[in-house]
Amino acid sequence: MKQLLKFKRSSYSIAAILLFLIGSILHAQAQQAGFNKERLLKIDEVINRQIAAHHIPGATALIIRNGEVVYNKAFGYADIGTKRKMKTDDIFRIASQSKAITSLAVMMLWEDGKFLLDDPISNYIPAFKNPKVLVDYHAKDGSYTTKPANREITVRDLLRHTSGIAYPAIFSDPTMWRIYEEAGIPSGIGTIKSTSKEKMELLATLPLQHHPGERFTYGLNIDLLGYLIEIWSGQSLEAFLKQRVLEPLEMNDTYFHIPKEKQDRLVTLYETAENGNLLQVEHPLYEGVDPLFPKQNGSYLSGGAGLSATTADMAKFYSLYLNKGMYKNKRIIGSKTIALMLTNQLNDDVKISPLPPQPENFQFSLGGFAVVTEKNHYLSPQSIGAFGWGGAFNTHGWADPKEGIIALLFTQEYLSPWFSIGEEFQVAVYQAIKN
Repeated sequence: MKQLLKFKRSSYSIAAILLFLIGSILHAQAQQAGFNKERLLKIDEVINRQIAAHHIPGATALIIRNGEVVYNKAFGYADIGTKRKMKTDDIFRIASQSKAITSLAVMMLWEDGKFLLDDPISNYIPAFKNPKVLVDYHAKDGSYTTKPANREITVRDLLRHTSGIAYPAIFSDPTMWRIYEEAGIPSGIGTIKSTSKEKMELLATLPLQHHPGERFTYGLNIDLLGYLIEIWSGQSLEAFLKQRVLEPLEMNDTYFHIPKEKQDRLVTLYETAENGNLLQVEHPLYEGVDPLFPKQNGSYLSGGAGLSATTADMAKFYSLYLNKGMYKNKRIIGSKTIALMLTNQLNDDVKISPLPPQPENFQFSLGGFAVVTEKNHYLSPQSIGAFGWGGAFNTHGWADPKEGIIALLFTQEYLSPWFSIGEEFQVAVYQAIKN
């Protein structure tokens, strides 16, 4: 017994020493990277406050500056029912953060000479020839009238969401929502049935919300680009992303379909009940999809919302942009292509559709990111040139080239009323910078 107690004390001592060493290393890295260690603890306060208020079950947060990991922590539970604690390598449904990954793949094929940005997409999907714009909708019978669009949809329109294509089931104009729903167009978030080819060809027969180039309307544009990737490359979207993006960037935990040996790392999805408590989501999402969709082998590959990933994988992805197309001294994509992808694509004549609402002077790029420019930098502490985007299940991420920062905060909630945690996290990160 004495030996056992001695061993336990020894084990505890070793564990304590390891924790101390890890903390010391992160402290030293934080100081070296220009962060104040004590002020970084405000991030802990933000996340722990949200957990205590039952807004989120848990979270992982990762901050990298100039290539140094200065903050990497997990909080709370990945699954409340089983008391499984959150880990920094847990896997999350990243929903619309998938868009940036697919957009990168698109621009790789642009470099390969497969298309030009201002090509009409009807060059590759003839069903999109002669698009029509919605004029009147008749709710009683679901009929509608249309008029010819002023011009065709281009690849650039899809990348910057100016095609006039909206979303079904989420973030959308109610009329467009109903038209898509009646036609059987999915949102892509968790969609596993049918194929992108079938659904995108069907989408081509439906009216646009407005003329191409007239507005920024968040929609199914990147799912359509996922189908175009298959046409241009001759591969499935899953195979192309794996070969050209995920494997070169060592994003080894990013999937459309999580393999069985990693499925226990998928974070459980929660929602806020009427009494304010968190409940595990056990009912269908959006247009009837299973909340466990990352564990299922579906045939529909959503380039706009279908991936699951870790914070570490997304940090690798963002690092490609801060390193101007290089990853571990290997050229993945051209530096000028990266520069173009991070340039605002919405001129002053482009209006912003009200659903979902966007901040004033909203700017958006070809890369699947909102961008900070001289026009809107007054809205946040981010530097001009910063870029990022979030996902519907309350995942957040951005990079700031001027500060050399990559910051990611992942939680996992359905229709969360507490999405502002991403903004709170941003404030906590920037207030900790020393220089």
